Amino acid sequence: MMKKALLAGVALNLVLSGAALADITIGVAGPMTGQYATFGQQLRVGAEQAVKDINAAGGINGEQLTLSIGDDACDPKQAVAVANQYASEGVVFVAGHFCSGSSIPASQVYAEEGIVMISPASTNPDFTDKRPADGIYRVCGRDDQQGEVAGAYIAEHFGDKNVAILNDKSAYGKGLADETQAALEAAGKKPSLVEAYTAGEKDYTALVSKMKQADIGLVYIGGYHTEAGLIARQMKEQGVTAVIMSGDAIVTDEYWAITGDAGEGTLMTFSPDPRKNPIAEPVVKEIEAEGKSAEGYALYTYAAIQAWADAVKAAGSTDYEPVVEALDSGDFSTVIGDLKFDDKGDVTLPGYVVYEWKNGAYDYVETASAQ
Repeated sequence: MMKKALLAGVALNLVLSGAALADITIGVAGPMTGQYATFGQQLRVGAEQAVKDINAAGGINGEQLTLSIGDDACDPKQAVAVANQYASEGVVFVAGHFCSGSSIPASQVYAEEGIVMISPASTNPDFTDKRPADGIYRVCGRDDQQGEVAGAYIAEHFGDKNVAILNDKSAYGKGLADETQAALEAAGKKPSLVEAYTAGEKDYTALVSKMKQADIGLVYIGGYHTEAGLIARQMKEQGVTAVIMSGDAIVTDEYWAITGDAGEGTLMTFSPDPRKNPIAEPVVKEIEAEGKSAEGYALYTYAAIQAWADAVKAAGSTDYEPVVEALDSGDFSTVIGDLKFDDKGDVTLPGYVVYEWKNGAYDYVETASAQ
Protein backbone atom coordinates (compact mmCIF):
# COMPACT_ATOMS: atom_id res chain seq x y z
CA MET A 1 0.00 0.00 0.00
CA MET A 2 2.84 2.34 0.86
CA LYS A 3 4.20 1.96 -2.69
CA LYS A 4 0.79 2.92 -4.14
CA ALA A 5 0.59 5.95 -1.88
CA LEU A 6 4.07 7.02 -2.97
CA LEU A 7 3.16 6.58 -6.62
CA ALA A 8 -0.02 8.60 -6.14
CA GLY A 9 2.07 11.33 -4.54
CA VAL A 10 4.47 11.33 -7.49
CA ALA A 11 1.54 11.52 -9.92
CA LEU A 12 0.05 14.43 -7.99
CA ASN A 13 3.41 16.22 -8.03
CA LEU A 14 3.59 15.75 -11.79
CA VAL A 15 0.15 17.29 -12.23
CA LEU A 16 0.84 20.20 -9.86
CA SER A 17 4.24 21.06 -11.31
CA GLY A 18 2.94 20.76 -14.89
CA ALA A 19 4.98 23.15 -17.02
CA ALA A 20 8.10 22.69 -14.91
CA LEU A 21 8.22 19.08 -16.05
CA ALA A 22 7.65 19.77 -19.75
CA ASP A 23 11.10 18.42 -20.57
CA ILE A 24 11.38 15.96 -23.45
CA THR A 25 12.43 12.54 -22.18
CA ILE A 26 14.60 10.41 -24.43
CA GLY A 27 16.27 7.09 -23.70
CA VAL A 28 19.61 5.43 -24.27
CA ALA A 29 19.47 1.65 -23.99
CA GLY A 30 22.17 -1.00 -24.00
CA PRO A 31 24.16 -3.34 -21.76
CA MET A 32 24.85 -1.06 -18.80
CA THR A 33 25.69 -4.14 -16.71
CA GLY A 34 26.96 -7.62 -17.55
CA GLN A 35 29.87 -8.79 -19.67
CA TYR A 36 29.21 -6.29 -22.49
CA ALA A 37 28.86 -3.28 -20.16
CA THR A 38 31.87 -1.60 -21.81
CA PHE A 39 29.64 -1.04 -24.86
CA GLY A 40 26.74 0.19 -22.75
CA GLN A 41 29.16 2.72 -21.30
CA GLN A 42 30.12 3.87 -24.83
CA LEU A 43 26.44 4.48 -25.64
CA ARG A 44 25.86 6.25 -22.33
CA VAL A 45 28.91 8.54 -22.71
CA GLY A 46 27.76 9.63 -26.18
CA ALA A 47 24.16 10.14 -25.09
CA GLU A 48 25.02 12.14 -21.98
CA GLN A 49 27.33 14.43 -23.93
CA ALA A 50 24.75 14.97 -26.69
CA VAL A 51 22.02 15.85 -24.19
CA LYS A 52 24.39 18.18 -22.31
CA ASP A 53 25.42 19.97 -25.53
CA ILE A 54 21.86 20.27 -26.89
CA ASN A 55 20.54 21.63 -23.58
CA ALA A 56 23.45 24.10 -23.32
CA ALA A 57 22.52 25.40 -26.79
CA GLY A 58 18.92 26.09 -25.71
CA GLY A 59 17.35 22.66 -26.05
CA ILE A 60 14.91 21.66 -28.79
CA ASN A 61 12.04 23.96 -29.75
CA GLY A 62 12.45 25.67 -26.38
CA GLU A 63 12.37 22.50 -24.30
CA GLN A 64 15.21 20.78 -22.45
CA LEU A 65 16.08 17.09 -22.81
CA THR A 66 16.04 14.58 -19.97
CA LEU A 67 17.89 11.29 -20.44
CA SER A 68 16.59 7.95 -19.18
CA ILE A 69 19.17 5.13 -19.02
CA GLY A 70 17.91 1.64 -19.92
CA ASP A 71 19.90 -1.49 -19.06
CA ASP A 72 19.10 -4.52 -21.23
CA ALA A 73 22.31 -6.47 -20.41
CA CYS A 74 22.18 -7.61 -24.07
CA ASP A 75 19.30 -9.91 -23.08
CA PRO A 76 16.29 -9.95 -25.46
CA LYS A 77 13.68 -10.29 -22.68
CA GLN A 78 15.27 -7.50 -20.65
CA ALA A 79 15.36 -5.34 -23.80
CA VAL A 80 11.59 -5.77 -24.24
CA ALA A 81 11.10 -4.88 -20.55
CA VAL A 82 13.20 -1.72 -21.04
CA ALA A 83 11.15 -0.79 -24.13
CA ASN A 84 7.88 -1.24 -22.23
CA GLN A 85 9.25 0.82 -19.34
CA TYR A 86 10.13 3.60 -21.79
CA ALA A 87 6.60 3.51 -23.19
CA SER A 88 5.19 3.96 -19.67
CA GLU A 89 7.64 6.84 -19.02
CA GLY A 90 6.46 8.72 -22.12
CA VAL A 91 9.85 8.46 -23.83
CA VAL A 92 9.57 9.75 -27.42
CA PHE A 93 12.94 8.58 -28.78
CA VAL A 94 15.49 5.87 -27.97
CA ALA A 95 19.15 5.80 -28.99
CA GLY A 96 19.72 2.05 -28.78
CA HIS A 97 20.01 -0.77 -28.35
CA PHE A 98 23.52 -2.22 -28.75
CA CYS A 99 23.16 -5.97 -29.38
CA SER A 100 21.12 -6.86 -32.47
CA GLY A 101 19.49 -9.63 -30.42
CA SER A 102 18.09 -6.90 -28.15
CA SER A 103 17.34 -4.24 -30.77
CA ILE A 104 15.21 -6.53 -32.95
CA PRO A 105 12.62 -7.53 -30.27
CA ALA A 106 12.67 -4.06 -28.66
CA SER A 107 11.89 -2.48 -32.04
CA GLN A 108 8.54 -4.34 -32.04
CA VAL A 109 7.56 -2.51 -28.84
CA TYR A 110 8.74 0.86 -30.12
CA ALA A 111 6.80 0.34 -33.35
CA GLU A 112 3.61 -0.44 -31.44
CA GLU A 113 4.06 2.48 -29.05
CA GLY A 114 5.04 5.09 -31.66
CA ILE A 115 8.55 5.65 -30.28
CA VAL A 116 11.33 6.55 -32.74
CA MET A 117 14.39 4.30 -32.42
CA ILE A 118 17.86 4.87 -33.87
CA SER A 119 20.42 2.20 -33.03
CA PRO A 120 24.02 3.40 -32.91
CA ALA A 121 25.42 -0.12 -33.09
CA SER A 122 23.11 -2.97 -34.17
CA THR A 123 24.52 -4.31 -37.43
CA ASN A 124 22.40 -7.43 -38.18
CA PRO A 125 20.69 -6.86 -41.58
CA ASP A 126 17.32 -8.10 -40.25
CA PHE A 127 17.11 -5.11 -37.90
CA THR A 128 16.18 -2.84 -40.82
CA ASP A 129 15.34 -5.40 -43.54
CA LYS A 130 12.48 -6.66 -41.37
CA ARG A 131 11.78 -3.51 -39.37
CA PRO A 132 8.24 -3.43 -37.97
CA ALA A 133 7.65 0.28 -38.66
CA ASP A 134 9.13 3.27 -40.46
CA GLY A 135 10.46 4.85 -37.26
CA ILE A 136 13.28 2.31 -36.83
CA TYR A 137 16.75 3.40 -38.00
CA ARG A 138 20.47 2.88 -37.44
CA VAL A 139 23.52 5.12 -37.89
CA CYS A 140 26.02 2.23 -38.11
CA GLY A 141 26.70 -0.11 -41.02
CA ARG A 142 25.41 -3.62 -41.63
CA ASP A 143 26.97 -7.05 -41.23
CA ASP A 144 26.60 -7.86 -44.91
CA GLN A 145 28.79 -4.80 -45.64
CA GLN A 146 31.17 -5.71 -42.82
CA GLY A 147 31.35 -9.36 -43.85
CA GLU A 148 31.99 -8.39 -47.45
CA VAL A 149 35.04 -6.34 -46.45
CA ALA A 150 36.33 -9.05 -44.07
CA GLY A 151 35.81 -11.92 -46.53
CA ALA A 152 37.53 -10.08 -49.37
CA TYR A 153 40.44 -9.09 -47.08
CA ILE A 154 40.94 -12.67 -45.87
CA ALA A 155 40.83 -14.06 -49.43
CA GLU A 156 43.38 -11.49 -50.59
CA HIS A 157 45.82 -11.63 -47.68
CA PHE A 158 45.37 -15.18 -46.32
CA GLY A 159 44.51 -17.08 -49.50
CA ASP A 160 47.27 -19.62 -48.90
CA LYS A 161 46.33 -20.27 -45.23
CA ASN A 162 43.78 -22.55 -43.61
CA VAL A 163 40.93 -20.39 -42.35
CA ALA A 164 38.60 -21.09 -39.40
CA ILE A 165 35.29 -19.28 -38.94
CA LEU A 166 33.80 -19.28 -35.44
CA ASN A 167 30.54 -17.79 -34.13
CA ASP A 168 28.94 -17.38 -30.71
CA LYS A 169 25.40 -18.31 -31.94
CA SER A 170 24.05 -14.79 -31.23
CA ALA A 171 22.08 -12.77 -33.81
CA TYR A 172 25.12 -10.52 -34.20
CA GLY A 173 27.93 -13.08 -34.06
CA LYS A 174 26.39 -15.78 -36.25
CA GLY A 175 25.08 -13.21 -38.71
CA LEU A 176 28.51 -11.62 -39.07
CA ALA A 177 30.32 -14.97 -39.37
CA ASP A 178 27.84 -16.17 -42.02
CA GLU A 179 28.24 -12.98 -44.07
CA THR A 180 32.03 -13.21 -43.85
CA GLN A 181 31.98 -16.87 -44.89
CA ALA A 182 29.69 -16.09 -47.85
CA ALA A 183 32.03 -13.29 -49.03
CA LEU A 184 35.08 -15.51 -48.55
CA GLU A 185 33.52 -18.31 -50.60
CA ALA A 186 32.39 -15.83 -53.27
CA ALA A 187 36.08 -14.87 -53.56
CA GLY A 188 36.92 -18.54 -54.22
CA LYS A 189 38.21 -19.58 -50.76
CA LYS A 190 36.52 -22.18 -48.55
CA PRO A 191 37.11 -22.22 -44.78
CA SER A 192 38.82 -25.34 -43.43
CA LEU A 193 36.88 -25.23 -40.15
CA VAL A 194 33.48 -23.75 -39.20
CA GLU A 195 32.51 -24.00 -35.53
CA ALA A 196 30.08 -22.47 -33.04
CA TYR A 197 30.99 -21.77 -29.40
CA THR A 198 28.97 -20.76 -26.36
CA ALA A 199 29.30 -17.20 -25.09
CA GLY A 200 29.98 -16.76 -21.39
CA GLU A 201 32.26 -19.79 -20.98
CA LYS A 202 35.83 -19.45 -19.73
CA ASP A 203 37.52 -22.48 -21.31
CA TYR A 204 37.89 -22.66 -25.11
CA THR A 205 40.94 -24.94 -25.10
CA ALA A 206 39.14 -27.78 -26.95
CA LEU A 207 38.24 -25.37 -29.75
CA VAL A 208 41.81 -24.04 -29.82
CA SER A 209 43.16 -27.64 -29.99
CA LYS A 210 40.91 -28.31 -32.98
CA MET A 211 42.33 -25.23 -34.73
CA LYS A 212 45.86 -26.35 -33.90
CA GLN A 213 45.23 -29.79 -35.46
CA ALA A 214 43.79 -28.15 -38.57
CA ASP A 215 46.88 -25.91 -38.90
CA ILE A 216 44.72 -22.77 -38.99
CA GLY A 217 46.52 -19.62 -40.19
CA LEU A 218 43.63 -17.18 -39.70
CA VAL A 219 40.65 -17.47 -37.37
CA TYR A 220 37.61 -15.25 -37.92
CA ILE A 221 35.52 -14.77 -34.77
CA GLY A 222 31.88 -13.71 -35.08
CA GLY A 223 31.26 -12.63 -31.49
CA TYR A 224 32.12 -10.19 -28.72
CA HIS A 225 35.37 -9.01 -27.13
CA THR A 226 35.19 -11.08 -23.93
CA GLU A 227 35.19 -14.48 -25.64
CA ALA A 228 37.46 -13.32 -28.50
CA GLY A 229 39.96 -12.14 -25.88
CA LEU A 230 39.89 -15.45 -24.02
CA ILE A 231 40.30 -17.39 -27.27
CA ALA A 232 43.31 -15.19 -28.15
CA ARG A 233 44.92 -15.90 -24.78
CA GLN A 234 44.27 -19.63 -24.95
CA MET A 235 45.65 -19.74 -28.52
CA LYS A 236 48.88 -18.17 -27.28
CA GLU A 237 49.07 -20.66 -24.39
CA GLN A 238 48.80 -23.56 -26.86
CA GLY A 239 51.29 -22.03 -29.30
CA VAL A 240 48.69 -21.36 -32.01
CA THR A 241 50.06 -18.46 -34.04
CA ALA A 242 47.01 -17.92 -36.29
CA VAL A 243 46.01 -14.30 -36.90
CA ILE A 244 42.67 -13.40 -35.31
CA MET A 245 40.13 -11.30 -37.20
CA SER A 246 36.77 -10.10 -35.91
CA GLY A 247 34.21 -7.32 -36.27
CA ASP A 248 33.14 -4.13 -34.55
CA ALA A 249 32.38 -5.83 -31.20
CA ILE A 250 36.07 -5.84 -30.28
CA VAL A 251 36.32 -2.06 -30.70
CA THR A 252 36.98 -1.54 -27.01
CA ASP A 253 40.11 -1.15 -24.88
CA GLU A 254 38.73 -4.00 -22.78
CA TYR A 255 39.70 -6.42 -25.57
CA TRP A 256 43.37 -5.62 -24.95
CA ALA A 257 42.84 -5.67 -21.18
CA ILE A 258 41.81 -9.33 -21.58
CA THR A 259 44.41 -10.37 -24.17
CA GLY A 260 47.53 -8.45 -23.23
CA ASP A 261 50.15 -9.04 -25.92
CA ALA A 262 48.19 -12.10 -27.15
CA GLY A 263 46.00 -9.50 -28.91
CA GLU A 264 48.94 -8.13 -30.92
CA GLY A 265 48.12 -8.22 -34.63
CA THR A 266 44.38 -8.87 -34.19
CA LEU A 267 42.47 -7.50 -37.18
CA MET A 268 38.95 -6.10 -37.09
CA THR A 269 36.44 -4.29 -39.26
CA PHE A 270 34.85 -1.05 -38.06
CA SER A 271 33.61 2.12 -39.70
CA PRO A 272 36.18 4.87 -40.30
CA ASP A 273 37.09 6.13 -36.81
CA PRO A 274 34.80 9.10 -36.13
CA ARG A 275 37.34 10.49 -33.64
CA LYS A 276 39.47 11.39 -36.67
CA ASN A 277 36.68 13.63 -38.02
CA PRO A 278 37.62 17.32 -37.54
CA ILE A 279 33.92 18.07 -36.88
CA ALA A 280 34.00 15.66 -33.91
CA GLU A 281 37.11 17.18 -32.34
CA PRO A 282 35.41 19.56 -29.86
CA VAL A 283 33.05 16.80 -28.69
CA VAL A 284 35.92 14.33 -28.27
CA LYS A 285 37.83 16.95 -26.25
CA GLU A 286 34.84 17.55 -23.95
CA ILE A 287 34.37 13.83 -23.35
CA GLU A 288 38.07 13.28 -22.66
CA ALA A 289 38.22 16.33 -20.37
CA GLU A 290 35.79 14.48 -18.09
CA GLY A 291 38.11 11.48 -18.00
CA LYS A 292 35.91 9.43 -20.34
CA SER A 293 36.63 7.88 -23.75
CA ALA A 294 34.98 8.65 -27.09
CA GLU A 295 35.95 5.18 -28.36
CA GLY A 296 33.78 2.75 -30.26
CA TYR A 297 30.11 3.69 -30.47
CA ALA A 298 30.13 6.80 -28.24
CA LEU A 299 30.08 9.21 -31.19
CA TYR A 300 27.55 7.06 -33.07
CA THR A 301 25.18 7.50 -30.14
CA TYR A 302 25.84 11.23 -30.11
CA ALA A 303 25.09 11.34 -33.86
CA ALA A 304 21.85 9.36 -33.45
CA ILE A 305 20.61 11.97 -30.97
CA GLN A 306 21.80 14.82 -33.22
CA ALA A 307 19.86 13.46 -36.20
CA TRP A 308 16.70 12.96 -34.14
CA ALA A 309 17.02 16.44 -32.57
CA ASP A 310 17.37 18.07 -36.00
CA ALA A 311 14.34 16.11 -37.25
CA VAL A 312 12.29 17.33 -34.27
CA LYS A 313 13.33 20.92 -35.00
CA ALA A 314 12.35 20.48 -38.66
CA ALA A 315 9.02 18.89 -37.69
CA GLY A 316 8.32 21.48 -34.98
CA SER A 317 7.12 18.61 -32.82
CA THR A 318 8.20 15.39 -31.09
CA ASP A 319 5.16 13.57 -32.51
CA TYR A 320 6.04 10.29 -34.17
CA GLU A 321 4.76 10.78 -37.73
CA PRO A 322 6.18 14.27 -38.45
CA VAL A 323 9.55 13.27 -36.93
CA VAL A 324 9.70 10.08 -39.05
CA GLU A 325 8.86 12.15 -42.12
CA ALA A 326 11.68 14.58 -41.26
CA LEU A 327 14.15 11.72 -40.67
CA ASP A 328 13.19 10.11 -43.99
CA SER A 329 13.65 13.29 -46.00
CA GLY A 330 16.39 15.19 -44.17
CA ASP A 331 20.15 15.59 -44.50
CA PHE A 332 21.87 15.59 -41.12
CA SER A 333 25.22 17.05 -40.18
CA THR A 334 26.64 14.95 -37.33
CA VAL A 335 29.89 14.13 -35.54
CA ILE A 336 30.24 10.99 -37.69
CA GLY A 337 29.71 12.91 -40.93
CA ASP A 338 26.84 14.12 -43.11
CA LEU A 339 24.23 11.41 -43.36
CA LYS A 340 20.85 10.50 -44.82
CA PHE A 341 18.59 7.54 -44.16
CA ASP A 342 17.51 5.30 -47.03
CA ASP A 343 14.08 3.74 -47.45
CA LYS A 344 15.00 0.88 -45.08
CA GLY A 345 16.26 3.15 -42.31
CA ASP A 346 19.90 2.37 -43.08
CA VAL A 347 22.43 5.16 -43.21
CA THR A 348 24.38 6.48 -46.19
CA LEU A 349 27.91 6.69 -44.80
CA PRO A 350 31.30 5.24 -45.81
CA GLY A 351 31.51 1.51 -45.20
CA TYR A 352 34.04 -0.46 -43.22
CA VAL A 353 37.82 -0.37 -43.00
CA VAL A 354 40.25 -2.92 -41.55
CA TYR A 355 42.03 -2.07 -38.29
CA GLU A 356 44.86 -3.77 -36.44
CA TRP A 357 45.56 -3.96 -32.72
CA LYS A 358 49.15 -2.98 -31.87
CA ASN A 359 50.66 -2.12 -28.49
CA GLY A 360 47.26 -1.83 -26.83
CA ALA A 361 45.68 0.48 -29.41
CA TYR A 362 43.93 0.06 -32.76
CA ASP A 363 44.40 1.96 -35.98
CA TYR A 364 43.83 1.49 -39.70
CA VAL A 365 45.84 -1.31 -41.32
CA GLU A 366 46.18 1.05 -44.25
CA THR A 367 44.95 4.63 -44.34
CA ALA A 368 41.27 5.53 -44.44
CA SER A 369 41.44 5.30 -48.23
CA ALA A 370 40.99 1.56 -47.66
CA GLN A 371 37.28 2.25 -47.37
